[in-house]
Amino acid sequence: MRILGIETSCDETAAAVVQDGRRVLSNRVLSQIPLHEVYGGVVPEIASRAHVEAIIPMVRGAVEDAGMALADLDAVAVTRGPGLVGCLLVGMETAKALALALGKPLICVQHIAGHLYSPYLGRERDAWGAEVSAPPPPFEPYIGLVVSGGHSSVVLVEGPARFTVLGETLDDAVGEAYDKVAKHMGLGYPGGPLLDRLAQDGDPRSFAFPRSLLDRTGFDFSFSGVKTAVARAVDSMGGPQAVRADAVLLANICASFQAAAVDVLLDRAGRALRRHRLRRIAVTGGVACNRGLRAALRARLKDACIALPDPEFCTDNAAMIAGLAYHLAPQGGSPPTVNATASLALAGDWRGGA
Repeated sequence: MRILGIETSCDETAAAVVQDGRRVLSNRVLSQIPLHEVYGGVVPEIASRAHVEAIIPMVRGAVEDAGMALADLDAVAVTRGPGLVGCLLVGMETAKALALALGKPLICVQHIAGHLYSPYLGRERDAWGAEVSAPPPPFEPYIGLVVSGGHSSVVLVEGPARFTVLGETLDDAVGEAYDKVAKHMGLGYPGGPLLDRLAQDGDPRSFAFPRSLLDRTGFDFSFSGVKTAVARAVDSMGGPQAVRADAVLLANICASFQAAAVDVLLDRAGRALRRHRLRRIAVTGGVACNRGLRAALRARLKDACIALPDPEFCTDNAAMIAGLAYHLAPQGGSPPTVNATASLALAGDWRGGA
């Protein structure tokens, strides 16, 4: 079964074709970073208009990359939510029109669920190490850590679309905290990758930034405190310009912030593994590309089986949408009246009623 996936929840216009839920035949992603960097963050209206301009060429390109024609598709999958509603609408209306014109089922997918499914994608092998051209091995439950600019969640995954949310961020998502800290220091946009690179040369013990909620039971996150602590430290040392002028100081601040953020993430992940007596954990979302987080995962969770998807499947992409849709197809497609939902929950029916 070959499914076209469309993803426009934020500032990437993405289209992909995935075969039988696992083998990626094509995966196109168009970033809007050049459009938003002057503002230091995503501007929803600009993002929506850019999706309108890019979506048709991206879909055509993804189908051509897969060596197919539109008529060869078995279904059309799309992100219904959560996300920026104007952006979601572009993908939803495109997918609805394609499905109707082709006479194919329309399969709506929840964005975070797509991220949680990304470890099963690949061109030859998936993030668990299994060949994607072979029949999938029996599903084994795992802990999913979703870390991105808009989401931070710990989830018990018991099936491709069976989730129990254990914990979520109470304020900023971890990727948002990275970007805001980087913005305060004048590092540029997007700030997360820049901060991660600078942190590699710093001493993570230089500053004792707070690790919020570690003294409490449960799995929720909070990153607003560490973000504020970094901003105050920078301001107390003469401000962003003075900090950037001292390469060692800048690297130490970045490393110390990253250490605090990673400590909180790994505490929650490790606690979830122990609570549910599991060994398997998948780390997904854009922040899963972070080198500091990846190194710490391998160093501290030595007894765990860790799935880290290829970077192209960590950031927002349509392959994860098409892949998960394969498992939703037996439930039937969505009606043509289905609409985008900015706050679509992970639990529940994503198809939408008539």
